[in-house]
Amino acid sequence: MSLPLLVFDIESIPDVAGLRALRGHGPDLSDEEIYALWCQERQANGQGDFMPLHLQRVLVIGCVFRNAEGLRVHSFVDRDNASEGRVIQNFFNTIEKHVPQLVSWNGGGFDLPVLHYRGLRHGVVADRYWCMGEEGGGDRREFKYNNYISRYHMRHLDLMDLLAMYQPRNNAPLDAMAKLCGFPGKLGMDGSQVYAAFRQGKLEDIRRYCETDVMNTYLLYCRFQKMRCGLTEAEYEQEIAMVKSTLGELAPREPHWQEYLAAWA
Repeated sequence: MSLPLLVFDIESIPDVAGLRALRGHGPDLSDEEIYALWCQERQANGQGDFMPLHLQRVLVIGCVFRNAEGLRVHSFVDRDNASEGRVIQNFFNTIEKHVPQLVSWNGGGFDLPVLHYRGLRHGVVADRYWCMGEEGGGDRREFKYNNYISRYHMRHLDLMDLLAMYQPRNNAPLDAMAKLCGFPGKLGMDGSQVYAAFRQGKLEDIRRYCETDVMNTYLLYCRFQKMRCGLTEAEYEQEIAMVKSTLGELAPREPHWQEYLAAWA
């Protein structure tokens, strides 16, 4: 198993301020009214109310970081409603510092494109992430043949995309695969409920939900590594035991891990 490893997932909400700017709405309309108009127009056209990726405001980036020192769960969170750019920059700073393998579930189809658009908007700098070996010496040349951008390289592994053989019709939901493999799956909410939870001030609930999703992805990655013989059976069992031990240490401070472990029993 390649180390260091950074498993990630984002939670986003509609960028109503961006929608306001693009549509030229003035201060006479509230954010709620602008969003309601958008939803009504979409419904009238037989469309869903899911915002396009460039209008997905990043609220939380949940991470599981695994290196030789152990396992760590961390989230970058926009807690003041004005720090989206800093949240995204901090995520890419982590990539710059550790140059990890990235692992996601549908990260190529959703999470990374959202981070690209929103990072562009906020002037985020991500040198190593965007490196494709076209210039520079040393280890940068390796990025020509294994970078974060190419769909078929392993420096970013979109596990859902790979398991589906890069055919969208074959995609499987994270929650279903996690539960089928004996892991807890989603707890607390699902992605469709995030915006409502945000409007109710439940930011910490969103963070906790995101972290459990990332943990599900990491556990599925471990199962995948066992399937491809990147982990032996003994190494896999050792990794699972380490995860449970780490979450057990976090549980007294973070009750969602206590719930997660109880669902795993």
